Amino acid sequence: MSKPEIEPQLGPEPTELVIDDIVVGDGAEARPGSNVEVHYVGVTFDGEEFDSSWGRGESIEFPLNGLVRGWQEGIPGMKVGGRRQLICPPDWAYGPAGSGHFLSGKTLIFVIDLLSTR
Repeated sequence: MSKPEIEPQLGPEPTELVIDDIVVGDGAEARPGSNVEVHYVGVTFDGEEFDSSWGRGESIEFPLNGLVRGWQEGIPGMKVGGRRQLICPPDWAYGPAGSGHFLSGKTLIFVIDLLSTR
């Protein structure tokens, strides 16, 4: 797969986590608390990119337990080979405005390609 393009969203920002499978994988299934290797792009709700493993030219691996709530709850059930979009309101991302992170208070959109899980 190649780097996904994420369009700015129309309409109001959601208040709950939104999960959309773009491609359903057929490999091993990610479980809560597992380690995952992914390629991803993150943009704000209006479409401004703030992070991308694609931009660094390499995938990244991390334990789900160390990530934002939207990833902890949005990746389990995903299968290797899949591509999933997560729309994470502030409570599912970096918290309300003033929480100390430069993205706090923002609704974030991630497109995640699951490469492996263990």
